[in-house]
Amino acid sequence: MKVRLQKFLAQAGVSSRREGEKLILAGRVTVDGQVVRLLGTKVDPQREEIALDGQTLKTMVKRFLALHKPPKFICSRRDTHDRRTVFDLLPIDWGHLYTVGRLDADSEGLILLTNDGAFCEKVTHPSHGLLKTYCVTVAKRLELGALERLTDGLRDKGEFLQAKRVRLLFANNTRSQAELVLGEGKNREVRRMFKALGLRVLRLQRVAVGSVKLGELPLGKWRPLSRSEVASCLRTTRKTG
Repeated sequence: MKVRLQKFLAQAGVSSRREGEKLILAGRVTVDGQVVRLLGTKVDPQREEIALDGQTLKTMVKRFLALHKPPKFICSRRDTHDRRTVFDLLPIDWGHLYTVGRLDADSEGLILLTNDGAFCEKVTHPSHGLLKTYCVTVAKRLELGALERLTDGLRDKGEFLQAKRVRLLFANNTRSQAELVLGEGKNREVRRMFKALGLRVLRLQRVAVGSVKLGELPLGKWRPLSRSEVASCLRTTRKTG
């Protein structure tokens, strides 16, 4: 059965479909030894040899993981400053996985990982609107007006930032904790929103991505996603895309 070349690259776990297009245009992909630069080219992986930079590719067993990222771990595969990465927490032969979205180094909580480029693209693309839930602790009492500004939206560095929902979990004179639900994944969005309100974030934890919940998963540990969790993520993106 023939599939588009960029779809096969995603199925082989080397890229998302969009990144696969860049690989094709760069002339790094060959089919039966011939460089293919035409987007939309269809291939039969059972009959043709597809290679990236001279290395033959095969469809990989798809993996979908939930990982509880600790603070100070980064989501990149490698780091020039020799910081620890989330890949240090996985089996050594799972280096072909990549993160579905990111959390900054100081944040913690739920990170999804996969080798399925199509899944990654659907879950992370802003147009699909998969909701992410965060628990935020700040060093001050959160007043009603601040919560309303988060849901009304505010501007920071030319970008409009807005929470879908906000729920106050507790508040006293020295600290407060709130739950935020966001529909987009703009860079450091939650921290920027609270900074714009003059509030210092003490702790930021992502507790859910769509229907996938962090739950009782221990810090630094991972678990496979269930079939129903994978299907739920894809079903949600189809509805909102």
